[in-house]
Amino acid sequence: MTEPAVVAPPKHGVERAPLDRWWGWMLRTPARARLWWWGGPALVTLLALVLRVWNLGHPHALVFDETYYVKDAFSLFHLGFEAKWPDAANAMFEAGDTGVFLNQAAYVVHPPLGKWIIALGMMAFGAGDAWAWRITTALVGTAAVLLVTIIGRKLTGSTMLGVVAGFLMAIDGVAIVMSRVALLDNSLMFFVLLAFLFLLYDRERMQARIALAVSGHSGAGGDGSGPEWGPVVWSRPWVLAAGAALGAACAVKWSGAYVLAGVGIYLVVTDMLARRRAGIGGWLSDGALRQGPVTFLQLVPVALVVYLVSWTGWLVTDGGYDRAAAADNPATGFWSWVPLPLQSLWRYHESMYTFHVGLTSEHSYASPAWTWPFMTRPTFMFWEKTAEGEAGCTLPGGCVQAISSVSNPLIWWVGMAAALYLIYRFVVTRDWRIAFVLTGLAVTYLPWLLYGERTIFQFYTVVMIPFVALALMLVAEHALGPRDGPPERRAGATAAIAVFLAAAALISAFFYPVWTGMEIPYPFWVLHNWLSTWV
Repeated sequence: MTEPAVVAPPKHGVERAPLDRWWGWMLRTPARARLWWWGGPALVTLLALVLRVWNLGHPHALVFDETYYVKDAFSLFHLGFEAKWPDAANAMFEAGDTGVFLNQAAYVVHPPLGKWIIALGMMAFGAGDAWAWRITTALVGTAAVLLVTIIGRKLTGSTMLGVVAGFLMAIDGVAIVMSRVALLDNSLMFFVLLAFLFLLYDRERMQARIALAVSGHSGAGGDGSGPEWGPVVWSRPWVLAAGAALGAACAVKWSGAYVLAGVGIYLVVTDMLARRRAGIGGWLSDGALRQGPVTFLQLVPVALVVYLVSWTGWLVTDGGYDRAAAADNPATGFWSWVPLPLQSLWRYHESMYTFHVGLTSEHSYASPAWTWPFMTRPTFMFWEKTAEGEAGCTLPGGCVQAISSVSNPLIWWVGMAAALYLIYRFVVTRDWRIAFVLTGLAVTYLPWLLYGERTIFQFYTVVMIPFVALALMLVAEHALGPRDGPPERRAGATAAIAVFLAAAALISAFFYPVWTGMEIPYPFWVLHNWLSTWV
C-alpha cells in the first residue's frame, strides 16, 4: 500500500478554492497526512459497524430466510451437512432449544460457505441469541465498507473520495439490512468486492510487466513502435487471489459464477488493451490467444478448488443429502475414474440446477430484475403491528416493527443515473476506472435479466450497491475537476457534494427505524412508503 503524501502547495499563480486551501493546511505535515490516510477509512468503517451491530439481536426471531440459513448453519456445524428439523422448530430454536435437529439430511439448494460463516458466530457465542447468529454477517458487511473505501482511494488517488464512497455504502439501507439478517447475499457481496480489489492490484503489476518487457524494443511491431508479441505472464498472484475470492463467492451462491465469467472476460480485454497501449503489434491475438489461456488457468482452477473445499463437510461424512447417489449407479466409461463422492456431488448439483432454473413459485415480494433500477418492490423481512393499548404499546395509532430492504432512495436512484452518465463518460473518455466500476455493475446485475420468470428479490442488489457507491464517487470526482482547476468550479462542486451527502444522511436517519425493526407509531411507518408498491 502506497504511503500517504503531503498535500502539495498550489502551482505558482494558481488560486485554490477556500476548502482546498484549508485542506492543504490540514495535511501539510507527514504526520497529519498519515493520520488521515488511516483515520478516514477507520472512521467510516466504525460508523458502518455501529449502524450494523446496534440492537442486532432484535427481533429475536428467525426473520425471512433466516428460517433456512440459520438452522442449516447450526446443523452444518454439528453434522457436516444440513439436517432436517421437526415441526415448530423455529419456536424451539428461538427459545434456546437449538439441538432438536434430526439426524436426517435436508435438501438444500445453496452451497455451504455462507452458512459456515453464519455458523462461526454461533460457534463463538452460542446459538441461543439472535445476536450470535447475525454477528458474522454484520462484521462481513462492515468489512465490505472498508473495501469500498480502499477501492475508491485506489481509483482516484484521494482518501477523501474513497471515504465518500465508503460513507455512502455505510449508510445505505439495503447494505445495512443485509448486514443485520443472517442471509447469504452479504457474504456473496463481500467476496465479489474482494476480488475486484485484487483486480486493481493485478492491474498495477501487469501494466508494469508489459511496459518493462516492451522497453528496449523499437520498430519490431506492426505499427513500428514495439515488438510483435508481448510477454506471457505466468506470475500473477493477484489473479490467483481474485480466483480464490470468486471461488468463495460461488461457494456462497451460484450467482458468483457469473461474476467469475465476467471477470475472466474483463482480464482478457484489459490485457489486450494494455498491449495495444504499449505498442505491441499483434496485441489482439497476443492478449486473447497467448495470455488469455494462461489467465484462465490462473483464475478458474483455483476458484474450482476453493468451491470444492467448501463442500468438505458433505464429502467427508456419509449423511449428506444424496451423498451415496453414485454408489448404486456409478459412472461408466471415461468418467469411471472420478471418486464416488464427487460423482454424487455432481448429481446433487444437477438437481440443484434444475431447482434454480425452474423456481417460479409465487411470492408477494418477488421483484424481476428489470424493476430493480426503479426500486419498486423492496422486501419486508419482518413486520409486526400491535394495537394501541396492547402488549405495552402506548403509541397513537398502534405500534409497528418493520425491517424493509429498501435502499436509501437518494443513493439508489441518483446512483442509477450516475451509472448511465458514466456510460456516456466512458464513450467520450475511455477512462479505465469507469470501465472497472461499470464492469462491477454489469456482472452483478445483467445476468439476472436472463431470468424473467424466476422468483428473485430486490435485496439481491446488495451485491450491486458497492459499485453504485463507487459510481457516485467517480461522478463527484468529475464534478470537482482537477485540483488546480478553476476555484469556482471546485467550490461549487464541493458544496453540491456536501449537500448530497447531508441529504443522504438525513434520509438514512429517517429510514433507519424501518431497517432495524425499531418500534414506531403506525402513522410514522406509513410515511416511509414512498411508493404504493413498497407495501
